[in-house]
Amino acid sequence: MSEPAQEAAPIDLTHLGFNNYFADAAAALSLPGEPARVVRDGRDLWHIVSARGEFVAALSGKFRRAARTRDAQPTVGDWVLAETKGPQDRALIHALLPRRTAITRKAAGEEVETQVVAANVDLVFIVSALDGGRNFNPRRIERYLALAHESGAKPAFILNKVDLCDDPASFVESARALAPDVPLCVTCALTGRGLDSVRALLAPGRTCALVGSSGVGKSALVNRLLGDEVKETGEVRERDRRGRHTTSYRELLRLPGGALVIDTPGLREIQLWGEEEQLHEVFPDIEALAALCRFKDCRHESEPGCAVRAAVEAGTLSASRLASYLQLRAELEELAARRKLHQRRVEHRHRRVLQHGVDRRAAPKKGRLE
Repeated sequence: MSEPAQEAAPIDLTHLGFNNYFADAAAALSLPGEPARVVRDGRDLWHIVSARGEFVAALSGKFRRAARTRDAQPTVGDWVLAETKGPQDRALIHALLPRRTAITRKAAGEEVETQVVAANVDLVFIVSALDGGRNFNPRRIERYLALAHESGAKPAFILNKVDLCDDPASFVESARALAPDVPLCVTCALTGRGLDSVRALLAPGRTCALVGSSGVGKSALVNRLLGDEVKETGEVRERDRRGRHTTSYRELLRLPGGALVIDTPGLREIQLWGEEEQLHEVFPDIEALAALCRFKDCRHESEPGCAVRAAVEAGTLSASRLASYLQLRAELEELAARRKLHQRRVEHRHRRVLQHGVDRRAAPKKGRLE
């Protein structure tokens, strides 16, 4: 007589970052399902892990109708309420739990819409490469710093491919000048050099994400941290030192020490999404100088008595750093204006619907059979 099959032991969700914040949020919703974390996202399906195992999940009809915008739908790192349906490896997602942090950017193209790159991240590793090409760019690093600060997560620097650099000290000095208080690790993913400094910043149940352009070695770093060749890696083109995309999806993985890591596709188009205030943490030196300007609303462009431009002329502030600040500020101001215009259009359309009882944009065209 064969013995009955034993059920698998339940998964401890605290190992995936579950805590009282998400438990209270789930209890407040009073919806069917159990907490689960999104470990991989796709176009219409999500891989989730609950206490009972891993499932491929789709959105319930009610949730799909409510979650019309990109940021309202789940992404990797999110916690959701999910219910199994039909086959044991299938589930329905009924709700998205509130995010503690979210790495967001403006969606690529002309749309005024948020794209959530990763959710509930505690630490953002900004990865650059010391390979003698364009993969170490202070202006790009400032953009990633703005993204990290806006997300609510803590930033950290990784300067990878130190084996290809004759003078890493100068790059370290340049990175520290951008943000003196941000932890910095110098690594070589191929040999494992410097990985202990990365592991020292991780803790069980805490989630980190690696962001950076293609070719900086994010997937190779993830492989080293995992201790296995899990992520495919690709070589860098010699003609422009740009990397081939080796990660085409976002995925959450558990490291041997108990921390969690999210690997993201290379972000080639880094369009900010946030408020102008996020620049205060990225450019504290400029903000400190701005307090000394003659006019409180000085824009540091052509106003008399500008302490910021005076610092540039004196050589205590680099002209390129001020130019980066002004460019990012202009982008955020333009974005704010476009968001305001978009909101006015949405409100105008809603008023027309209330007045006429139909949204002409959504109404069927004349002659079409519905």
